[in-house]
Amino acid sequence: MKKMNILLASLVAAITLAACSNAPKLATESMPRSGFLPDYNLLVPMATSDKDVRIWRYRISGVNPGAYTSVILDPIYLNQSATKDVSIDVINKAKAALQASMVEAVNARGTIRIVTQPGPGVARVSVGITGAESSADSLQPWNFTPIGLAMNAAAYAGGVNSKTPALLVESKITDSQSKQLLGEGLITVQGESFRTNSGSADSFVAMAKKVVRSAMETSAMPTPTGN
Repeated sequence: MKKMNILLASLVAAITLAACSNAPKLATESMPRSGFLPDYNLLVPMATSDKDVRIWRYRISGVNPGAYTSVILDPIYLNQSATKDVSIDVINKAKAALQASMVEAVNARGTIRIVTQPGPGVARVSVGITGAESSADSLQPWNFTPIGLAMNAAAYAGGVNSKTPALLVESKITDSQSKQLLGEGLITVQGESFRTNSGSADSFVAMAKKVVRSAMETSAMPTPTGN
């Protein structure tokens, strides 16, 4: 629980704190591109003081955020297939828990309604949990299973595998009618912050909930990132 609180605090602080002057290796790697977001070239890096966390975001200019009063929440995408260690039931429970967390995050704002049909003033939010690995000074998309890897992260901590796994949470906001891209966000969590203490699916979900909420807030932040 303490580690989860530290992770959440670091993600929130990342929006306002300046980056450390001596950037660690992970902070100098290129942005991973899993293909979930429509245009990675629009994303700009956000400052963060946490060596294990990196954040990129995009927000369109010239659009009044107040014009959107409702949102459609797409089913969360989880890059996880069934394995001998992770059953379909576990995957479905993880998706349900993360989807509920998205609903709670929207409801907590108090000014946005959740709807199911496109229309004027309705935005669509899509969130995907993908993965990447750090190797040879680069961060590349990797088709790994995030729940299974979180359960086996001790192997990475112990040096069994020389590559560093990363949790990628990507989010995008579009106009529900025109399909215009309004905002994107990408958060990577690596190193000690990615590894879970108990090595269970529940511990993965507890960690992912925090990052999913932060990713949604990152893409929804109204400040434009360009002209």
